[in-house]
Amino acid sequence: MIKNYFFDFDKTLADSGDASIFATKEAFKTMGLVVPKTNVILGYMGIPAEISFKEMASEGLSEVQIQKLTGIFRTIYQKVEIKSTKLYPDILSMLTSLKNKNKNIFIVSSKKTDAVERNLNNLKIISFFQDIVGFDKVKNYKPAPDGILLLLSRYDLIKDESLMIGDAKYDIQMGKAAGIKTCGALWGAFDANGLANERPTYLIDQPMELVMLE
Repeated sequence: MIKNYFFDFDKTLADSGDASIFATKEAFKTMGLVVPKTNVILGYMGIPAEISFKEMASEGLSEVQIQKLTGIFRTIYQKVEIKSTKLYPDILSMLTSLKNKNKNIFIVSSKKTDAVERNLNNLKIISFFQDIVGFDKVKNYKPAPDGILLLLSRYDLIKDESLMIGDAKYDIQMGKAAGIKTCGALWGAFDANGLANERPTYLIDQPMELVMLE
């Protein structure tokens, strides 16, 4: 039986629209860098900006430049996220059902913890989550299992009773590396084939299907 649910945030619980794409392009433009194409940005969704920006930049960037670039990105993103970020249909019903079943619900995200908390407060769903781990809380980011392992240890959870849910291959890779079950969330996935190719334990089309998993 699944008792512990670990969720990704962006494109799994909520759709941030074009906020990340817009903020990324504006940050690169502000720095005078070659602006990455939309499909390149989407392909790196699920990885912290500190890593993905370095990978998608045409130029070789120093750590100082990366810090400045990510700082500009987050400033722009915060200005546009409230209007752009919305829950996917049935997410609230799904979370309510899991909570009523006394399940433990967590978030493991590639965003900074305070940014996730801000999003959850804006969406009025923060009360559903027992704990939140952003990339700033671990040494190694997705697809490394550190975020999940931290929560498993902190709450003395059993791996066989735990499930990682996400829209990207990195979420599934992280769950597998942590030794827990995995679930691909197709409703927000940019690369559905890539997600399926990771062979998650479950692959679902609708949020409420989660409630029926065992």
